[in-house]
Amino acid sequence: MKNNVTEFILLGLTQDPLKQKVVFAIFLVFYTATVLGNLLVILTIKTSSTLGSPMYFFLTYLSFADSCFSSTIAPKLIVDNLSKKQTISFDGCMTQLFCMHFFGCMEVLVLVLMSYDRYVAICKPLHYTVIMNQKLCGILVIFALVGALVHSITQIAPAFNLPFCGPNVIDHYLCDLQPLLRLACADTYVINLLVVSNSGTVCMASFTILMTSYIFILYSLRNHSAEGKRKALSTCTAHIIVVIIFFVPCIFIYTRPPIIFPVDKLVSVFYTIVTPLLNPLIYTLRNAEVKNAMAKLWSNRLNSDK
Repeated sequence: MKNNVTEFILLGLTQDPLKQKVVFAIFLVFYTATVLGNLLVILTIKTSSTLGSPMYFFLTYLSFADSCFSSTIAPKLIVDNLSKKQTISFDGCMTQLFCMHFFGCMEVLVLVLMSYDRYVAICKPLHYTVIMNQKLCGILVIFALVGALVHSITQIAPAFNLPFCGPNVIDHYLCDLQPLLRLACADTYVINLLVVSNSGTVCMASFTILMTSYIFILYSLRNHSAEGKRKALSTCTAHIIVVIIFFVPCIFIYTRPPIIFPVDKLVSVFYTIVTPLLNPLIYTLRNAEVKNAMAKLWSNRLNSDK
């Protein structure tokens, strides 16, 4: 069947003009803070000689994924709240869909790598430098990138080939698969199963791996000193907060039958807008090494300007 749709209309978070201005202001602040915060984390790690451990190596890629993931969604949402007609072209929709799943999956896999790094550091401290060597870390990051690419291609391929012959109104602020499939002029039952088995499996499997690793970490802490327990618990608590805020909404969206709920848009805000902002805050404000490195970076900057 021929595809007659060249653009989609996004209804956004609200149609109320006053509320749109509020949404514009809030998410402009969120997005600006997200990009600046993550770029600051990357700059601090790259310029600091004390942040050379695998944890910070993975944190660099997490911040990169967060910046790109947020940039895939937030700018369009911000601009749309000042526009009279909120539209996105068919190609733009497919691009957003691809980038969202690529950087989202990359973030998921990097979080898994970070949990593995913490597991080795806390549960096998004597073998940590041998196991988490530079070569292995590089291979793991390549694995995350390839895995994200495969995931995003398998998500976009079925949607790209679907016929859209008339309805083009998406009740969302982004081009996500579930609301998009409802507009197709074809039976999408099999594709919906593929979406659930793909994104749903990635979310559930990653969440299970992450929580299992933290359970092992917390169990192993019984043999550590009071200071070691405090430091490890602080790190693990920060990671668990990120995991819950990111994965619970994802699981709610991607592991159920193709049913659209009014609350879906608000739930999506947590993993598309809130989590990319929280990551740099949690990993810096709760980490003395990063805070010290940032202070040194700022001090050097001030001295160079004098």
